[in-house]
Amino acid sequence: MNFGVPKEVREQENRVGLTPAGVHALVEAGHTVYVERNAGVGAGFGDDNFGATGGKIVYSADEVYGRADVIAKVTRLTAAEHPLLREGQTILSFMHLAVASPDLLETLRAKSITAIAYEMIEAEDGSLPVLLTSSEVAGRIAPIIAGELLSSTRGGRGILLSGVPGVPAAAIVILGAGVLGTSAARAFLGLGAQVTLLDRDPHKLQRVDELFAGRVNTLFATAYNIKRVIEFADVLVGAVLVPGQRAPILVTREMLKHMRPRAVILDFAIDQGGCVETSRPTTHRNPTFVEEGVIHYCVPTILSRVARTASHALLNASLPFLYAIGQHGVDAAIEKDRALARGVNTWRGKLVNQQVADALGIPIGNDK
Repeated sequence: MNFGVPKEVREQENRVGLTPAGVHALVEAGHTVYVERNAGVGAGFGDDNFGATGGKIVYSADEVYGRADVIAKVTRLTAAEHPLLREGQTILSFMHLAVASPDLLETLRAKSITAIAYEMIEAEDGSLPVLLTSSEVAGRIAPIIAGELLSSTRGGRGILLSGVPGVPAAAIVILGAGVLGTSAARAFLGLGAQVTLLDRDPHKLQRVDELFAGRVNTLFATAYNIKRVIEFADVLVGAVLVPGQRAPILVTREMLKHMRPRAVILDFAIDQGGCVETSRPTTHRNPTFVEEGVIHYCVPTILSRVARTASHALLNASLPFLYAIGQHGVDAAIEKDRALARGVNTWRGKLVNQQVADALGIPIGNDK
């Protein structure tokens, strides 16, 4: 089978859909992998690295899409990439169709594309194996970004996350006790911050309490509790996920009016629309803005800050599914692997994922 790895075109997106190790694995399995020139430069992988592992370097995105049966990307297609898709092609990437521009779904339909969303590949136990690794990386980055934005030189509150003897540590509030929220809690706690974590699942809260031996405060995520705890937050982390749907708005503008001046919001749910009413997507070039006196950080491509680590993590999680597709073919792999099947958003152009259909208000199976 022919796989293709195009260069990501979103602004300052430095990750790559396959690392040289992934290319080597697929080539060793008997497949051909076409890699666009400079596709991995942002993550520290040169064309020579891909060439040495058996990848075939091509000189344009047109050539990658023109030769590949399966495209391995990181982020969803941009409007400029829509014309590159070939009839009947398969693409794997983080899709987030519920918040994508409608023209993406129209293109997937028109060109009979099988689109598999990494964030929706779901194992039998309900875990999301590909999203999990990215969420772990994002959670561990959170204190680095928060520490920067809290500094006086960046307009923050001038607070050290850990505090010092006689001066309290920063107060961190995390919405969501999934992989990202838990990873962020561990990272903040390791630096000495005070952490409060909220979720609507009592079992997750119990797991957090056991995992951190009671050192993380846990609360049920009612609107009342959220409003109460963010009033003393120095940092608010949005780590909310509803697979296939837009993230729910848990923090309203009115709530923000009661937050501490120059506090920081890290809305990691922004790639699914954001969980804070005032959030809007930003870029690494201009990552923050201020609303109601609160600093907002809302970069959907946050993992580009650590592109090499993030690309390796993506490969580790996605390679088994790419293997299966290469070995059995797309349709047979989907039939054999229920986890992979749950990630299919469109199959040969038809919308087949109920969660996405519900989010978009479109009947399932509708291909027109």
